[in-house]
Amino acid sequence: MNNDQVVNAPATSNRLLEIVDTLAKEMHADEHAPGQVKLDTQFERDLGFDSLTRAELLARIEQTFHLHFPVDTFASATTPADLLRTLLTAAAEPVPELLVTGHARAEPAGAIDTPQNAGTLIEALQWHVDRHPERTHVVLLEDGVTPTTLSYGALHRGAMAIALGLRARDIGPGDTVALMLPTSFEYFVSFIGIMLCGAIAVPIYPPAQASQLEDHVQRHTALLSNAGAKMLIASLQVVSVARLLRLHVPTIEHVLTPADIGTDLTEEPVMPDPQNIALLQYTSGSTGNPKGVMLTHANLLANIRAMGQKMQVNANDVLVSWLPLYHDMGLIGAWFAPMYFGITLVVMSPLTFLARPERWLRAIDRYRGTITAAPNFAYERCARHLDEADLDGLDLSSLRFSFCGAEPVSPDTMRAFAARFKSYGFDEHALTSVYGLAENTLGLTFPPPGRGLRIDQIQREPLGTTQKALPALSGNHFIELVGCGQPLAGSELRIVDANGLEQPERHIGRIEFRGASATSGYYRNPEQTARLMCDGWLDTGDLGYFGDGELFITGRTKDMIIRGGRHFFPQELEDAIGRLPGIRSNCVAVCGSTDPSNGTERVVILAETAETNSSVRAQLVAHINAVTIALLSAPAEQVSLVPPLSILKTPSGKIRHAATLELFQRSGQRLAARPLWRQLVDLARDSIAPVLRRGARQVAHIAYGTYCWAALAAIAPVVWCMVVLHPNTRRNWQLSASACRLFLRMAGLQVETNFDPRTIGQERVIIAANHTSYLDGLVLLAALPQPVNFVAKRELYDQRFVGRFLRAIGTCFVERRDYRGSLEDEARLIDRANADDTLLFFPEGTFSRAAGLRTFHLGAFRAACVTKRPVIPVALAGVRSILPDGNWLPRRGRIALTLLAPVVPHGDNFAAVTRLRDDVRHAISLHSGEPELTSNSMDPNA
Repeated sequence: MNNDQVVNAPATSNRLLEIVDTLAKEMHADEHAPGQVKLDTQFERDLGFDSLTRAELLARIEQTFHLHFPVDTFASATTPADLLRTLLTAAAEPVPELLVTGHARAEPAGAIDTPQNAGTLIEALQWHVDRHPERTHVVLLEDGVTPTTLSYGALHRGAMAIALGLRARDIGPGDTVALMLPTSFEYFVSFIGIMLCGAIAVPIYPPAQASQLEDHVQRHTALLSNAGAKMLIASLQVVSVARLLRLHVPTIEHVLTPADIGTDLTEEPVMPDPQNIALLQYTSGSTGNPKGVMLTHANLLANIRAMGQKMQVNANDVLVSWLPLYHDMGLIGAWFAPMYFGITLVVMSPLTFLARPERWLRAIDRYRGTITAAPNFAYERCARHLDEADLDGLDLSSLRFSFCGAEPVSPDTMRAFAARFKSYGFDEHALTSVYGLAENTLGLTFPPPGRGLRIDQIQREPLGTTQKALPALSGNHFIELVGCGQPLAGSELRIVDANGLEQPERHIGRIEFRGASATSGYYRNPEQTARLMCDGWLDTGDLGYFGDGELFITGRTKDMIIRGGRHFFPQELEDAIGRLPGIRSNCVAVCGSTDPSNGTERVVILAETAETNSSVRAQLVAHINAVTIALLSAPAEQVSLVPPLSILKTPSGKIRHAATLELFQRSGQRLAARPLWRQLVDLARDSIAPVLRRGARQVAHIAYGTYCWAALAAIAPVVWCMVVLHPNTRRNWQLSASACRLFLRMAGLQVETNFDPRTIGQERVIIAANHTSYLDGLVLLAALPQPVNFVAKRELYDQRFVGRFLRAIGTCFVERRDYRGSLEDEARLIDRANADDTLLFFPEGTFSRAAGLRTFHLGAFRAACVTKRPVIPVALAGVRSILPDGNWLPRRGRIALTLLAPVVPHGDNFAAVTRLRDDVRHAISLHSGEPELTSNSMDPNA
């Protein structure tokens, strides 16, 4: 060997890593990002290098360094560091401890580099991890003051640990996993971990107060049942509520805290596709008909990019938020967007804001926040309910965007906030109203940066009678509405009347939209999806108008009240009543109710108050009537004062008008909070039936599984004796196949077989099948039209019962652990293939409980290329769910076995082998219903 080539340890290290990296790229194509290989990367675990791939690696290293490795030495190497040590030892040099680290690029002030080619949120995260893993992503202020930080690398490592733990519990692509966690690092890593499984996240909120526990359980039972949630991840504080939900939702198999999930390094993560559903965002609705908005990775990135373009996000931006992470504004706007753009998120719990709202403002000051967002009530609270002592020394001059959204925006509140904090450096042009909804991922309209509020004053009378938004004249009664800006890039907006005809400016109608951020519908809810969509446009459920190209919202369609031919919305009246002394702000519901006697619309006002004195309460009712007459020119038909925490709200704080009115009427026009003990008793009573049903299903499962084993025990010994004592492997195969078909009939398991016509008449072939369960061999024996030679691991050869049976039906065995032995067995397989034997491989080598195609080993495809035989892919579907890994009792189910068109090899070099493998794997993935798993980044500690 030329010592000059290896005497420079760093140069040798870099050249070696380049060789491994190039081979990994050839192996995994688009799944492997250049530069990922490190000295401690493990060939098998992290890169999926099997014996043939390592042989190719050996040849390339020997050619580069003009060195002959002893086979035994190379076989024992598990990482590039082991190979480097051999190289440097051969050069008679000491082996230094080498570390390969990534370095973040220095970026010019204000410039921002983003993952523009990322197709999923996971790819965007990986982009940042590859470039600057130590960059701070989140600063968590658990008490609103004390910071702890989370880097991009730490987020990815933690999420990978969660992902592998979930995969080990059978969570895979398409499964839904609910999150009921507070704002915490556990929330961030758990959410990304779910995505790394290819699963669908379902963020839900924990119970706000004990007085509404029953309502919380009822709403979330319907929600989680609609989602078909397979697992519920909950914090330790609410795990008892989570277990209560599990009693009512039969699909939930596990209730775990993040600490319980653990890690299983034998599993492989899943790289989601841009069109895969990333999360379900459940919107406000009745308890019986929850609406889960399906948002794909493509939807998320389209909306995030459009919002960032409008806001002109730059590298100096810092977003400060207390918004709840189970709501789209906090989840997508305040977390996903900073994660994509690489800017810092400073976050605190919503409970911190509610208890100490000044800490939100202090965090903006301390971290020089440039972007923040909150609903109207937060600005109202800061504008009117903070003491000057809480604001001493406050500096808000860094803010360039202060959004208001998620609920109706009050012009008075906005003006009050801007006026109060002007002396603290707040720029009134930073304050702006935006409009969006979960059905469009998040944002739909934004104003331009630095413009500030635009308030439209319109005549009250035409608004109610002709549905026109005419500009107010001097001295007119007017209503003020806040402008929400123009549609974001990639989204279109229109205003239509009841007949779907597009309306001109200042004509009020339904707001409809379409675009790249728009959902494809509601999860498992075709009826509501049909109502949402019409001719490619989606109905927001809101009414509004365009004024000079800007969108103004007048109210929700379902909340609009028609009285005496006049249309009005409850928000203005609710806001006015909420300002009365003694009435709780944002705790007033103005509802429209049909009078059963004459069918006319009645106005019912429900207002929360803590007052108990009868004379004071009578005065409050009089004040409410006075405000109502001033705004509606007539009193309400009914005014009722209700106790605090009686009015139902959505997670974002909006009044649930219909549900509150229904509860009010059902409870005899009383909304007193029910005692906790009574709620618990009712919940326990309601849990009896679900518990009995779950128990009955478990008993039936045990009975069926026991019956299957009994049937197998009746057949297997006789067949085993008849097979192992006879020398004719073809006859033994046919006898075994008949026995397998008999067992499947006795177990009631139907196998649907599908044969591509191009497989008929193919004799000199190699077969490759996906591996999902211990039942795979039995199903293949029963369904394949002619005998084949299974290829199995050598560990089975010497097993007394299984080994003798496999040998008797012509099985070939290969060594997997010993490097030299594996090469010898590969050579023997090629000889068998040349001798016209039909070999059937399971290229994954093993299987796991969780769905997904693991990395394919190259043996089958090397044999096919050398012998110039086509490979017939066989896709098995449904077998894994019948007998998943770790279970010994089969379940009922349907099995599909599909023989696909032959895939012909093109050449016999390494590139041809990997191409053949990838083509076969992709074909099996399409027909098995399982995704192709990635072999990259499997180690959460890497």
